Amino acid sequence: MTAVLEIEGLRKTYRSRKRGVRHALDGFDMRVEAGQVHGFLGPNGSGKTTTLRTLLGLIRPNGGRMAILGHELPQALPAVAGQVGAIVESPQFFPHFSARDTLGLLAQAGELPGQRVDEVLELVGLRDRAGERVKTYSLGMKQRLAVASALLKNPKLLILDEPANGLDPGGIREMRSLMRDLAAAGMTVVLSSHILGEIQLICDSVTIISLGRRVAYGPVDEVLAAHSQGSVRVCLEAVADLPQAADTLSGAGIRVTTEPDHLMLAGVDKPATVSRLLAERGLYVSELTPVAVDLESVFLELTATAPVPGQHRQVDQSTKVGEPGVGGTTGGWGA
Repeated sequence: MTAVLEIEGLRKTYRSRKRGVRHALDGFDMRVEAGQVHGFLGPNGSGKTTTLRTLLGLIRPNGGRMAILGHELPQALPAVAGQVGAIVESPQFFPHFSARDTLGLLAQAGELPGQRVDEVLELVGLRDRAGERVKTYSLGMKQRLAVASALLKNPKLLILDEPANGLDPGGIREMRSLMRDLAAAGMTVVLSSHILGEIQLICDSVTIISLGRRVAYGPVDEVLAAHSQGSVRVCLEAVADLPQAADTLSGAGIRVTTEPDHLMLAGVDKPATVSRLLAERGLYVSELTPVAVDLESVFLELTATAPVPGQHRQVDQSTKVGEPGVGGTTGGWGA
């Protein structure tokens, strides 16, 4: 498959007198294939927003390689900017303008056809309230407007940072459908979100970042399978037999956690082996259920690493002490 976005060995270091050296990105790698919805996940302070801002030319890296649509960055950024739509953090809009006026100005600035405004308003579900002032919008409606601004150019690559922020369950579901429809039409979507259940539902692949480094990458099902640990829930016909069953299984090399009314096992390749081991001791199983791992549990497992002594966790901000020439406000690449 063709890579729309490539990052290799990306580094970003901040220095300050009080806190010393901080490695916001420490050799980070990322690859996104064409036509995918790709989840970009990481806890606060992991380097996620720093990565996105570096890609968009808002921060200068200290090393590494970046490319979008086969063009090397940051040199080719002016050439590819027209093919990338992005929201990073929370873009700001003029409160007294309507959504249609806002998008119209962005379309005019980007020399885009006027009919595109109505098209994106329809896509994000704002058509019926497009004439109202932005200051009357809820947080979720402002997020819809931000997504609309990023879609104006009909980009080949769409980068969205927390697009579901402020949306109600119905809005989140609509956003999920929109992302899938865009990918089906050939657009590549990079989606950063803390709603891990949604990422698991919508994304083809994921990258997980922690402390500035990639800790997991690949198709969602493969990432989950790699961390499933063979967990199994076991219930017995007689609860009183749980201690003996735990001893039997532990003796066979299975990791066992005893709960009040069941056992939790880890590292089980063949659940049928559990039934056989227990039956040989006259212990009979009433329930034997493999426990499916979800993206949230994998995420928490991979990002629970303690910081290296003497190394400070980074804060994703655009301006730092000792970073000359970097500035600009946050927001979307709407036009």
